[in-house]
Amino acid sequence: MVSHEEMENHNGDKSAPQKPLAILDENLQRLDRLANLGTLSAGIAHEIKNALVPIKTFVELMLEKSDDRELAITVEREVKRLDSMVSQMLRFASPRPTTFTSVQVHDVLDISLKLLQHQITGKMISVTRDFRAVPGIVRGDEAQLQQVIMNLLLNALEAMGTSGTLTISTEITEDSSGAHLIRINIHDSGMGIKKENLERIFEPFFTTKKNGTGLGLAISQRVAREHHGLIEAQSEPGKGTTFIISLPLLK
Repeated sequence: MVSHEEMENHNGDKSAPQKPLAILDENLQRLDRLANLGTLSAGIAHEIKNALVPIKTFVELMLEKSDDRELAITVEREVKRLDSMVSQMLRFASPRPTTFTSVQVHDVLDISLKLLQHQITGKMISVTRDFRAVPGIVRGDEAQLQQVIMNLLLNALEAMGTSGTLTISTEITEDSSGAHLIRINIHDSGMGIKKENLERIFEPFFTTKKNGTGLGLAISQRVAREHHGLIEAQSEPGKGTTFIISLPLLK
């Protein structure tokens, strides 16, 4: 049985809960500051990441043509180091706020493929386009949608060896409510993804790559959901992988 004195000590000490509440409030304020810093960092990191793709392509071309090979190699190494630093930032950053406008999906696909043309040519990858979604306009943040497309295309190129086949197609479909969607299919002829890994590829920090951050697909999925869409993956080991992006069409 609990004594009356013990009950007073247990219930009558009003100062006991105040200290945890003060600590909680301080922690919440700290988290709020970190969230704001993370949003800012994410915006900067995403812009740098996108800008580095054509820079890396240009440096690779210079490596082939430049007489000053030592300088070109140094520049290439520093660009890779910068890319790695930005990737590290993305581990802790949240995406920047979206700015929605009318976006022509086929234009984003064409620009992304153009930026990756050097890598595609270097690996002797065959590219097939089948753009049937006309007009294919969505309401979204063009920079973020391009980031998603670039990430999925880079994953596809990385999954294939030389002489692979990359197929990009679009079509108009409907969801269960009858709303029109644009469906973007990105298929590679790589080795595919194991079933146990396929179920986890959109989890933050899950990766099968040696130097991967495990954030690319997680961020891409988050961007798709912010656009009221979804990314799905279908894969069969030895037969390749297809990533499917579904986004609402602009009425």
